Amino acid sequence: MVESATTRLLVDAGLNRKETLRRLAALGETLDRVDGILISHEHSDHIAGLPGLARLWRAPVFLTAPTRAALATGLPDGAAEKIERVESIRAGQRFTIGDIEITAFSIPHDAADPLGYSFRANGSKVAIVTDLGYLPAHVQQHLREADCLVLESNHDLEMLKVGPYPWHIKQRVMSRTGHLSNHSVGEFLSDGEAFDARARWLVLAHLSENNNNPDLARLCAEEALGRRPIECAFRGELHIASQRTPLGPFVL
Repeated sequence: MVESATTRLLVDAGLNRKETLRRLAALGETLDRVDGILISHEHSDHIAGLPGLARLWRAPVFLTAPTRAALATGLPDGAAEKIERVESIRAGQRFTIGDIEITAFSIPHDAADPLGYSFRANGSKVAIVTDLGYLPAHVQQHLREADCLVLESNHDLEMLKVGPYPWHIKQRVMSRTGHLSNHSVGEFLSDGEAFDARARWLVLAHLSENNNNPDLARLCAEEALGRRPIECAFRGELHIASQRTPLGPFVL
C-alpha cells in the first residue's frame, strides 16, 4: 500500500480479501476506500485476490493491455471478466492518481508485459520492483532518488541449485527473465554508480521460502553495502519483508 494525505494505492493483489484486510488491520489501517490497484503482471501470486479487492473497494485497476489479456491465466474461470473498472497503461507512461505521480517501467520477467512502479508525492519517492531476472540500466535509473526502495532478493543460488524445484523451474528462476538472486542484489547494492544509496528505507522482498532465508538475504545485503566507498555509504535502514507478516508503515 502506497498512501499520501489524500490518495491510497495498492500495488498488486496476490492475497485474498480476508488476508489483505487482516494484514492492513495489523498495521492500524482500516480502509473503506482505495483509489487504484496497480498490477505488475499476471502471475497468480500477484493477482489472486484482485477480483475480490476490486469489488470491495470499487477501485479502478491499472494494467497494460497485454497483462489484461493474460489475466485469465492466473485467475479462476470467468473471474477476469468480473473486474469492472479497468484503466489501460503502458511501460514508460507517467500518470497521476489523486496527488501521487506514478511512473510505470518495463522489467525483464517471463510475463506478458511486466512492470515496476515508482511513486512521487510531497517531494518523496517510493520505488517498487520485484520479479525480474536482472537489473538493466533503465531499471536502475528508475530506482534512483528513492526514499523508500522495495527490491526483490528472491533466492540464494546454492540453495536453489540443491533445492526441491525441478531443473526446468530452476533454470527459469536463474534466467534473465526469472528472479533476482541475493548475489545479484548484492552486486547492485555495492556499486556506487548503480545504487545511489539515498534510500532511508531499503526493503528486500519476494524472498523464496524454499530457496532463501531472511538471515542469509540480510547478511548478503549488509556485506555488499559494507563494500561501498565511505563517501557514498548507505546510511538508511535495511528491512527484510516476510511472506507471512506485514511490514511498515514507513512514513516519509
